[in-house]
Amino acid sequence: MQAGTEQGSGPGAGPDGRLQVLRISGDTGTAVIDASGLGEAARTAIESAARDAARAAGLADLRVALTAEKRTRRILAVGSGKGGVGKSTLSANLAVAMARQGRRVGLVDADIYGPSQPRLLATEGRKPEARDKTMIPIQSPWGVPMLSMGHLVQPGQAIAWRGPMAGSALGQLIEADWGDTDILVVDLPPGTGDVQLTMLQKYKPAGAVIVSTPQDLALIDATRAIGLFDQGRVPVLGLVENMAGYLCPHCGQVSDPFGHGGAEVTARELGLPFLGRVPLDIAIRQKSDAGEPPAAGEGPQAQAFAAIARAVLAALDAGPAPAGA
Repeated sequence: MQAGTEQGSGPGAGPDGRLQVLRISGDTGTAVIDASGLGEAARTAIESAARDAARAAGLADLRVALTAEKRTRRILAVGSGKGGVGKSTLSANLAVAMARQGRRVGLVDADIYGPSQPRLLATEGRKPEARDKTMIPIQSPWGVPMLSMGHLVQPGQAIAWRGPMAGSALGQLIEADWGDTDILVVDLPPGTGDVQLTMLQKYKPAGAVIVSTPQDLALIDATRAIGLFDQGRVPVLGLVENMAGYLCPHCGQVSDPFGHGGAEVTARELGLPFLGRVPLDIAIRQKSDAGEPPAAGEGPQAQAFAAIARAVLAALDAGPAPAGA
């Protein structure tokens, strides 16, 4: 090799095809290697391989610079126009189901005034640590790191904050040290208030999922939530119908106390995907209250959440590339 020459520019050269630049000056070289997506062990291994290759080529020394693309993180907002439709339960189980499908998922409980995710994911009573004034998410037993106002206040304590304080709290949760998390599921409070506006304006979700029960009143409010996301230019990935049919465990009869199919009809009328439905099942309520998300188990309840997770991920992956988080 000639002194002062530059070899192997471009991502197709070098260890694992990741060598971007190799400069040689005398018997010393400098290599720039793309380490995007590699863990610490893999980064160490690729650096060692480069040094071995340099020695084999007769170089006395090789300086190695490992580079990586800025990590991108997509925010998935889960919203509803009104309370009581099971949005938080859906958010928790959606996050768990996506994690079971191999995605690196985190969960933010943005329902500042009524946080419920610590109960749903069995992290009640735990406090997050901080590093350089940045919170470190709490690892749930179900493979989903999470943060909630419920981790920061005493159980049962009322939170009486005005809009700016709620927006500041949301920022601390979202801007925490989420590590290698790729998707951040944000369980929004019901309605279309300050927290939702802060989310749309400052954090720009990659997509939104709307949860509704089948009844007309819930669907009217869900349509308002869709309108808010449309105004914020956040893609609505689709609607989920919750509490869709009740199977009596005693007689086996199916009834529809909240109606059936309303969310699917509304999605069709609005030109949006219908992502699936979750039945009104006492087992979901019991497991949720016990901090055991049904999506973490097996059976029809887990299958329902898994199917919705697949539909959401397909829609999210088909969307535009996110800006860096």
